[in-house]
Amino acid sequence: MTNGAGTAAGNGRTALVVGATGIAGSALVDTLVGEGWEVLALSRRPGAERAGVRWLSADLTSAESLAAVLAPENPSHVFFTAWSRQDTEEENIAVNAGMLRDLLAALRGKDVAHVALMTGLKHYLGPFEAYAAGEMPDTPFHEEEPRLPVRNFYYAQEDELWAAAGEQGFTWSVHRAHTVIGHAVGNAMNMGLTLAAQATLCRDSGEPFVFPGSETQWNGLTDMTDAGLLAEHMLWASTTPAGANEAFNIVNGDVFRWRWMWPKLAAYFGVEWEGYQGQPRPLEQSMAGREDQWRRIAAGNDLREPDLARVASWWHTDGDLGRGIEVVTDMGKSRDAGFTGYRRTLDAFTALFDRYRADRLIP
Repeated sequence: MTNGAGTAAGNGRTALVVGATGIAGSALVDTLVGEGWEVLALSRRPGAERAGVRWLSADLTSAESLAAVLAPENPSHVFFTAWSRQDTEEENIAVNAGMLRDLLAALRGKDVAHVALMTGLKHYLGPFEAYAAGEMPDTPFHEEEPRLPVRNFYYAQEDELWAAAGEQGFTWSVHRAHTVIGHAVGNAMNMGLTLAAQATLCRDSGEPFVFPGSETQWNGLTDMTDAGLLAEHMLWASTTPAGANEAFNIVNGDVFRWRWMWPKLAAYFGVEWEGYQGQPRPLEQSMAGREDQWRRIAAGNDLREPDLARVASWWHTDGDLGRGIEVVTDMGKSRDAGFTGYRRTLDAFTALFDRYRADRLIP
């Protein structure tokens, strides 16, 4: 492990991962360490000690905190995966664009070669408070579609990124993911662990595993993004000339229907299942008040996290599966540029569930 930035910074392979304990950030740390990078892992609270990783703790909403923590560091590549959910889109813009702006300001004058920004399909669908509500481009979504005529924190972040790149001289990439599943706990948007918690609770109480979403999502085509594939994509764009100064969609590369996927997830957990039946059946209602049940399951199975609120994000899965529109994403731009990474989404789910079990997050 490197104790100072000096020796690692000179080789052009020192990565600053912002939001390093999140779903995308955790996968990036794994990928970068596996490729031999020195990693500066920035989060509010440090993660587990590991070779090749040095944890930095900062408040992303404080320009002073970021400037102080990053003053002695000299990363060659920056991967920004953090976000903070606010009550309104105007607050999302102020906080999330502000975090990126302050971070990039703290890196001014350093030898940063590339900054990769993770966003998502709300670029095409609109922000949460106007989600899939107005005019949208037709599916599958393509990167060249014009921005929607609504305020959106993803657009504000892109503008901050481009302004800083113009001033500071680094190249950039934007990565628009769809429903990222990966290995992390305590995250605001984690469908993988949420569905695992739902199935675990249903099995414990002898209830069927009920699809919570809309008829369109049950019957229509959709896609997803595995966090490991997202990490590969961000690293590829950051180190490949074809990835410089471009925005890319990033999904697994397969499509599926939930009516096909749901029985397979139920089979993994050994539970009966129910599909769409006339109307959505949101998890925020059906899974309300289950905290004591989860605490009992956790105690009985020696699970690491007894707090259900840190395991499941019911609201996010309800929003994702409750959409009344098809969501499919085109990967042609990445393919043309040379990125060939792929995941089969069913395999991504089952590998993730296996890892949750191995790490005692689910029984």
